Amino acid sequence: MAVTLKSRKDIALLRDAGRIVAETYETLRPHVVPGVTTGELDHIAEDFIRKSGALPMYKGFGALRDRRGKIIRPPFPATICVAINEVICHGIPSPRQVLQEGDIIGIDIGTLYKGWVGDACRTFTVGKVDAASQRLVDAAERCLELGIAQAQPGNHLGDIGAAIQTYAESLGFSTVRELAGHGVGRALWEEPSVLHFGKPNTGLRIEVGMVFTIEPMINAGKPDIRTLDDQWTIVTADGKRSAQFEHSMAITENGPELLTVL
Repeated sequence: MAVTLKSRKDIALLRDAGRIVAETYETLRPHVVPGVTTGELDHIAEDFIRKSGALPMYKGFGALRDRRGKIIRPPFPATICVAINEVICHGIPSPRQVLQEGDIIGIDIGTLYKGWVGDACRTFTVGKVDAASQRLVDAAERCLELGIAQAQPGNHLGDIGAAIQTYAESLGFSTVRELAGHGVGRALWEEPSVLHFGKPNTGLRIEVGMVFTIEPMINAGKPDIRTLDDQWTIVTADGKRSAQFEHSMAITENGPELLTVL
């Protein structure tokens, strides 16, 4: 599938969807504390998104069927994805899942506003975390910043992946390889696929009008992953912690414009 370049009007609408994502994070932030359940966070996020005139993008998304039509992965049942400690992504919120002092939690939020998608992820610390966890979270955020800096017209997607991989590995961390950033528009997952590892000057050339996410998933241990029986939750194979940050961005003549910010 070819990459669909977005017009300035398209990007303005994507910016509106992304702003609601950013506002949802600010609404959630004071509630990410010990004793709160991920089910409560999900309810708060859905309520805010709907009151903002948007729809929760993830809820009901992503069912998979086999060739005979049998469902092999149910649609995602919640508004946000939660990733606590060793969970990398796509964790399902639950009223039985209680945040504990020292946890880290990635919260992935998607909105659909006037037919356009906003998508981002942030990792929060819960109360006071140990130094190793804070170092991992800081590294994941820095990986995103370094990837964004490479998202310039004329560069290649491989430049983004190389910058992320080089920095993560210099600190003894690893970057997940099976999961990637992606184009964003009227659909949640569009072309191009944006890997978080790679070599400079390789891959698709970045053009003005592209809109995509960069969302490095950085593991404290090895990059290997495992999917749980719910067919959604992805965890580190070695049980060590993982952190993720993500922004949606539009490529302009002046470089990347972040869409999921206030």
